Amino acid sequence: MAEVIGVRFKNAGKVYYFDPDGNKLEKGDHVIVETARGVECGEVAMGNRAIDDEKIVQPLRKLMRVATDPDMKHVADNRRREKSAFDICLKKIAAHKLKMKLVDVEYTFDNSKILFYFTADGRVDFRELVKDLASVFRTRIELRQIGVRDEAKMLGGIGVCGRPFCCCTFLGGFQPVSIKMAKEQGLSLNPVKISGICGRLMCCLKYEQEAYADLLRFVPAVNSVVMTPQGKGVVADRNLLSEKVTVRLDAAPDGPARAFPAGDVKVLRGPRGCAAKPEQQEQSPKGKPEEG
Repeated sequence: MAEVIGVRFKNAGKVYYFDPDGNKLEKGDHVIVETARGVECGEVAMGNRAIDDEKIVQPLRKLMRVATDPDMKHVADNRRREKSAFDICLKKIAAHKLKMKLVDVEYTFDNSKILFYFTADGRVDFRELVKDLASVFRTRIELRQIGVRDEAKMLGGIGVCGRPFCCCTFLGGFQPVSIKMAKEQGLSLNPVKISGICGRLMCCLKYEQEAYADLLRFVPAVNSVVMTPQGKGVVADRNLLSEKVTVRLDAAPDGPARAFPAGDVKVLRGPRGCAAKPEQQEQSPKGKPEEG
């Protein structure tokens, strides 16, 4: 076990572990640490905590110091420099006639490097641009090509749900998302409806999948033959989130389908003629297997 603190350098960014070097820190404190990119100022996302050695990426770097008022003023000055550098880089890109879109500019805390993030449809030969920028800023220049999901995370915005992007508010990193998740969640497979502003499948499909996968185990599938409190029938529809199924009863085939809680029905046969899963054969009122 080792005592560490978790430090984040961007909003909703990845949390990195550092050795607090005897300091007691709270969430929200600002610290100066040395990273692979150079000296950086970050925000404590996790206070002092003991972590298993297996979860730590070695070597574990030590905290340099708690950020002071002059340090925070320097950070604010860097933010102003970044805006100026962004405008200068835009002009240089236009002068070199490069097909690239500048997304963001970032100064390291110690001003040893300036990072320019951009998107492009293919590979871009920016060697002359780097030389031009280095002659202007007199420091190390790094141009980094990013994907459209990273662009959305950096720029932010409002999603189709009406809320700020998940990627720039609480998601620390991106995970693979598949069309199968949309199918299992009963969503329209229209790409326009299940894609985010970035044009990729929405991240919420991934982090909600675990809840849907759990519900799929207990809510009978459409076309399953079930026994309800009002008799035998076939599942015509289901709502996973409310854990309810709509059943067309055999006793009233021409009548309206009836809605039942998933826990009140017993699956007799699956939609493809296969036997019901054990967890669906006997269910409690909440849709879970009955005890005893």
